[in-house]
Parts: sequence; C-alpha cells; structure tokens
Amino acid sequence: MQTGLMTRAKQRRDRFSGLAAKAKGKETGARFKMMAKATMEQATAAAKRLQMSADNVADSYARAMRLAASTPIEVKAEKPVKEKPAKKAKAKKTKAKKPK
Repeated sequence: MQTGLMTRAKQRRDRFSGLAAKAKGKETGARFKMMAKATMEQATAAAKRLQMSADNVADSYARAMRLAASTPIEVKAEKPVKEKPAKKAKAKKTKAKKPK
C-alpha cells in the first residue's frame, strides 16, 4: 500500500511540475512548483506514519503470540458423557372420519 501511495504522489508531483513548465506567468509557475514540493512532503510524512503504524501492529502481534505460546494451558479432564435413553416416539392419534 505504501508503494501505491508514493507512486500516486509522484504522479501528482509530475503533473504539477508539468503545469509549472507550461505556466505563462512567473507566479503561476512558482505556485505549481510549490504544490509539487508540498505534495511530496505530505506523501512522505504519510508514508512514514503508515510504516510506523504497521511496525507497531507487527510488534504487538508478535508480543501477543509470544505471550500465548508461553502461557500454559489448563487441561481439564473430560467427564464421561452419560447416554440418555432414547425417548419413545408418541403415537399420533388419528381420528376416523365420520361417514355421512
């Protein structure tokens, strides 16, 4: 995901740089150059935060797995299962139809 983030930021930077090159006014060109630079700075900061977050999650997961592996599991003896006697099926009473 991080590579996609930086790839997209580079595309935007290149677009702004192209617009700066095509700009007719000096101020407009400077503004597009500034936008290109700001885009890369913001994308780099976002990528660093994303990477830091991913590292924290990985560390937390590894810590949880180590803790789970080192915790002894209590094994309870299984109680013998009592078999219940099968219930007798109740016979359904059918009513005979009265002849007319």
